[in-house]
Amino acid sequence: MSFFFSRPPIPAAQQTPANALDRIYGIIRLTLWLSLIMLAIWLMGEVLAVLFAATLMAIVLHGLARILRRHMKFIPYPVAVSLVALAVIGIMTALVWSNGPAIGEQFIALKNALVAQSGDMHQHLSQTTIGQMVLDHLPVSLGGNDATTPLSSFGFGLAGSVTGLLGSAFGLVGTLFVVLISAFYFAVSPSLYINGFLRLVPPNQRETARNLLYSAGNTLWAWTAGQALDMLAVGLFSGLGLYLIGIPLALALGVVAGLCNFIPYIGAILGAVPALLISLSLGTREAFFVAILYSIIQFCEGNILAPLIQRRAVHMPPALAILSQSVFGSILGVPGLVLASPITAALLAVFDKATPPLADATKTQLETSELTQLEMARNRQEQSDSTKKETDGSASPPKK
Repeated sequence: MSFFFSRPPIPAAQQTPANALDRIYGIIRLTLWLSLIMLAIWLMGEVLAVLFAATLMAIVLHGLARILRRHMKFIPYPVAVSLVALAVIGIMTALVWSNGPAIGEQFIALKNALVAQSGDMHQHLSQTTIGQMVLDHLPVSLGGNDATTPLSSFGFGLAGSVTGLLGSAFGLVGTLFVVLISAFYFAVSPSLYINGFLRLVPPNQRETARNLLYSAGNTLWAWTAGQALDMLAVGLFSGLGLYLIGIPLALALGVVAGLCNFIPYIGAILGAVPALLISLSLGTREAFFVAILYSIIQFCEGNILAPLIQRRAVHMPPALAILSQSVFGSILGVPGLVLASPITAALLAVFDKATPPLADATKTQLETSELTQLEMARNRQEQSDSTKKETDGSASPPKK
């Protein structure tokens, strides 16, 4: 499975004008494809965001249907997808029916409290020299006085994206309806859409494209399932911790923390800001406890929970995750910021599948001083011992 840019170079003795023209043609074709992709993203960014959201939800329905068929093999696949969709709708309806009024009231109270607290903070900052300097350099979208900074235009871009989405022909509810219906039909007959996409690929590359699609789909399923568990844990611990501290609106704040955790790194900050603002209205002591609570939760989530949950998904470097959120957020607005991580996970899975691994990866770590000779030798010894134990365990006869 290799593309023209990952194939080994042809020896000079075997090079012919036809081979050189073939490589030039491949480079031109790749450039044209990348240009068309960038043009499509620029012209149809919101449509592509809806398409990817529907695909992501279809992958979730497909994964749940496979789990159901694994235990109930007599159920046809379309029936399994329908049962999973009905179960998800039933669970969401039950949650809204039982806790919807309480959550709605808390969210309204949370919005009013945040508006009042932001106004009080703005007034308090404007009374001091340092606070006035902060407000003068803070964009209007974040409550400041500066309307010319790039951050302000970025904020207005995000707000414009949301306004455009809400003011479109369908609106937010209509867009969600389109995503749900499209996801259901994608999940009911995935082979129909996969085969349709493969017909657009040259015949000699169709098997490679098929494998890349499967790799991206499996990665998105693992990432989404793990992220859902991660969000549930963060939301529960945040709400319970805030309730024990005595912070009002703990249920709504826990829901906000869980939902924001869908966005790695940046979501942790976004989820903590409302709780900190509410706690500041109660006193410095409560704000200090809330800051400690969220720090402990994020430390446990980042170092214990996330590595365990996401160990089967593609490893996403933190710097790449944050940069992808900035890039897709600036291109697609709020939908791009939300979907940046799964898009990057899928692209990394495709890249990892399409390119051969490095044979001398440890050499780079040694040259950049990430590892010393002693540490590299110790790591090799540990890997050798681990491989030997696995080999001995598999070779030993079973006990009677």
